[in-house]
Amino acid sequence: MAKRDFYEILGVSKGASPDEIKKAYRKNALEFHPDRNPDNKAAEEKFKESAEAYEVLGDAEKRKRYDQFGHAGVGSSAAGGGFGGGGFDMNDIFERFGDVFGGEHPFESFFGGGGGRRGGRRVNRGSNLRIKVKLTLEEIATGVEKKVKVNKYISCTHCNGSGANKGSGFSNCSTCKGTGQVTRTQQTILGYMQTSSTCPACGGEGQVIADKCKPCNGDGIVRGEDVITINIPAGVAEGMQLSMSGKGNAGPRGGIPGELIIAIEEAEHPHFKREGNNIFYEEHLNFADAAIGTSVDVPTLDGKAKVKIDAGTQPGKILRLKGKGIPDVNGYGKGDLLISINVWTPQHLSHEEKKILEKLRESDNFKPHPNKKDKGFFDRMKEYFE
Repeated sequence: MAKRDFYEILGVSKGASPDEIKKAYRKNALEFHPDRNPDNKAAEEKFKESAEAYEVLGDAEKRKRYDQFGHAGVGSSAAGGGFGGGGFDMNDIFERFGDVFGGEHPFESFFGGGGGRRGGRRVNRGSNLRIKVKLTLEEIATGVEKKVKVNKYISCTHCNGSGANKGSGFSNCSTCKGTGQVTRTQQTILGYMQTSSTCPACGGEGQVIADKCKPCNGDGIVRGEDVITINIPAGVAEGMQLSMSGKGNAGPRGGIPGELIIAIEEAEHPHFKREGNNIFYEEHLNFADAAIGTSVDVPTLDGKAKVKIDAGTQPGKILRLKGKGIPDVNGYGKGDLLISINVWTPQHLSHEEKKILEKLRESDNFKPHPNKKDKGFFDRMKEYFE
């Protein structure tokens, strides 16, 4: 089933401001939260769908890529990740977008404690990674699966990412009593004021490790390698970026992994030049073939095509093979293969060839007779790009 438009999911226009997008997401999250809709699978899916939409539209860079390339630009089809793909649970969604609710879980006060959620504690998040993937035009035309080896932080196998030595565990931080927050009360001219801040002793996690894992020094992550499979959709372009949720650096002590950003590069093709979804090829004809007419085999991205050359074909004429270009990344058809005809003029002639051409030069048929109705080169190019 095709993914729904993110703007449609949140019920906002494409010109919506960041505040309008945040407000719309908060409204959806409150309406479809599973605590408010127990045993309602449809509401749960809408809750996740809204979170995935906000993950993109709430980030200026991702929103720009989405506006330009659709779901493919933010990895929805390339990565198979996101909240809708089951990569995060409900608690992860609120930890990631806690700023929308002022850092708190809005349902704790509604439903009696939040079902064991971590309250004000901080959840560690791994940093994002960025890699470059170079593709040929043939790979871009069909879409491709790439396996890449990435050097990054991975979960420590010795402690299973917890940061605690085997046989050891965690205890509540004595400074914040496990809340991850410390509260201070001070008297001001306006009366007593209460302020909360991240606990300096535990860094906001609410727990401390009794015996740290030695290989990772209590961080729960170590440097390592991971082989990641990337499904790149057809029609991507140079400079486009895809993203895969949860494939970046592992989060310290069981935290949320970061994203893997895939920057697309196009390898130079030996025959074709790309302009948008169209590709250009230059066919060189000898003078006799252009004058008499012939047929030529022209390379395409998926083999060869036989093209008829009419008698009297002029240099600069452009032939079009419809649908032989690059597919649109959003699925709106395919571009064309445009063949520019170039008539090759011999640079070295034998004595006999010269004599033949000397005779032909005086023929009326060899004198230029341009047709004013014929479109010039720039007019033809403008027409094709339009």
